[in-house]
Amino acid sequence: MRIKTFIISSFVVIVLYAFTNITTHQSKSIFKPPSNFPEPVYNFEQNPVTKAGFELGRYLFYDTRLSGNYKISCGFCHIQSDAFTQHGHIVSHGINNRTGIRNAPPVMNLAWATSFMLDGRAATLDEQPLIPITDHVEMDCSIDTIIERLQPDKVYRSMFKKAFGSSIITEQNILKALSQFMLLCISANSKYDKVMRNEGETFTADEAAGYEVFKRTCNGCHKEPLFTDYSFRSNGFNIVSAEDKGAFNITQDSADIYKFKVPSLRNLVYTAPYMHNGQLYQFKSIIPQYRFYVENNPNLDTLLVHEGKRGFDMTDKEAEQLEAFLQTLNDSSFVNNPALSEPDIQYKADIF
Repeated sequence: MRIKTFIISSFVVIVLYAFTNITTHQSKSIFKPPSNFPEPVYNFEQNPVTKAGFELGRYLFYDTRLSGNYKISCGFCHIQSDAFTQHGHIVSHGINNRTGIRNAPPVMNLAWATSFMLDGRAATLDEQPLIPITDHVEMDCSIDTIIERLQPDKVYRSMFKKAFGSSIITEQNILKALSQFMLLCISANSKYDKVMRNEGETFTADEAAGYEVFKRTCNGCHKEPLFTDYSFRSNGFNIVSAEDKGAFNITQDSADIYKFKVPSLRNLVYTAPYMHNGQLYQFKSIIPQYRFYVENNPNLDTLLVHEGKRGFDMTDKEAEQLEAFLQTLNDSSFVNNPALSEPDIQYKADIF
């Protein structure tokens, strides 16, 4: 009887110890928000960012086995050197060179985002990857197919066990790992950030003057320090695709026609082309667009209309100063961070 009791007690202790180890491992979050940023909105209690989870997410982000034809990864449309956008295309190109209708937004500072995709169709970061993975134009695959491909891989089984305590690959853990990688794609080391954190940098006279112009004009939508308020607005840009009506495609509310999520102004030097449909090719085209070419529509944002005139009123000198300030938002360390770059994945697209 004592032996039986001892065995049962020992088993309970072992189970509790193992559970405690897994829980403790998963809860050691390595996410550290920049000191000049607000509190993130992502629910880290449900998915704390661990070193193992982040590294697993990095492998998944760059793995072409997440696409139907083994050739497209998340990193195909979100290229690090372009601040995780897709340079060279007006709109994104996906599997078999199929063409989308929108410009790929950057993967950047997503812990503070309140919704995802340019029309807000994804409510949480954890569910967002399902949209491109299953989309016919983008990756044209399924989670079940991905699991079938990855489960036999002993490296992935080991990585999933280290990150989540089980070598069984599941949809939930794939999405959590992808989130952990994207949550650490933080851009907060620009000249602007260093000035705000008193790290020895100072604005030039033109940059400081441009900052004042920014606060008078752009800051209504592009709130500091993330330089977006994550709202959906119509910016009066010319309509290229009648089928893409922005948030209206999701809400079916006429008040949302041609409203798109406000993008961040960070890293503009890396993220051309610009606008949701990629119709502005050069950085120097952005400010003139908002000075001279704002078009009217029933949902045009009121912040773009001043005394009955559309667009922002500023002098050429102020426009140059504003441009100088926007250049301070570029973060070269973000686009060159080796921790965010493609790992040495065993399976490459060209072998299929």
